[in-house]
Amino acid sequence: MAVHKAGRKAGRVVTAVAAAALIGAAASACGPGGGDDGDNGRADKAGKSSSAAPESKAPESKAPKSKAPESEAPGAGGSDAPEAKAPPAAAGRLAKVPASVKGGVITVGDPKAAHTVKVYEDSRCPFCKKFEEGGARALVEPVADGKVRIEYTIASFLDNNLGGSGSVNAANALRASVEAGRFPQFHAAVFANQPEEESDDAYTPAFLLKIADKVDGLRGAAFDKAVTNGTYKKWVGEAMKAFSDDGIEGTPTVFIDGKKAAGNSLYEQGAFAKELKAAGIS
Repeated sequence: MAVHKAGRKAGRVVTAVAAAALIGAAASACGPGGGDDGDNGRADKAGKSSSAAPESKAPESKAPKSKAPESEAPGAGGSDAPEAKAPPAAAGRLAKVPASVKGGVITVGDPKAAHTVKVYEDSRCPFCKKFEEGGARALVEPVADGKVRIEYTIASFLDNNLGGSGSVNAANALRASVEAGRFPQFHAAVFANQPEEESDDAYTPAFLLKIADKVDGLRGAAFDKAVTNGTYKKWVGEAMKAFSDDGIEGTPTVFIDGKKAAGNSLYEQGAFAKELKAAGIS
């Protein structure tokens, strides 16, 4: 498989081509120039392979070193950041669900839940947004009811592919939101505010703070400092290493109790609900 080295202009082409493929129900992966990599049938270390899905591809080479968000004073550049949208109402259902961190993984839900769903995402990945607005909605009730825990591995390879630091900034802020007790809501808000183009490096610290304003109880001195100063930059690198060590090559990638979810189920709530039901989750 070729290494994704797309720049900003190429990123626009990749996103446009990939979006067209999704509309046409094509089973292709986001690669250099939007070509089909034909690699989705291989097995990942984290579970069995299954049918292909459009996804953002990580480089085959060694995981890029995550860059720390540039430091800036709290509120600096805030006037230049776009207005943020509120997270979907469904995110509020998870407000009382615990979130914890172990290694490079963020777990949401009862640690003793009978079922585990592993989700690999990059905050800049447009197909991850489609998953969060589609299939992921089927996870809200099972997680809220204590039947399922979700293990998120937040990657940041798109910064390396497309330039900028948005993925690293977002991953750092997401990690900070765990400490503030608002990860599920902020996670939903980050994807709700994803820029239209994958190549748009919009997740600045200032914009992430504006997004955080839409989550009740999230803003505070500790969270704001972590976002602006890149407090969790080492963790961002640890999460990227976990992504690479698990053999994951594209996002979104989802496993249900160790079995890779069918790619064509990820983007529609009803279809993913059927996948969950087949695994004994309803």
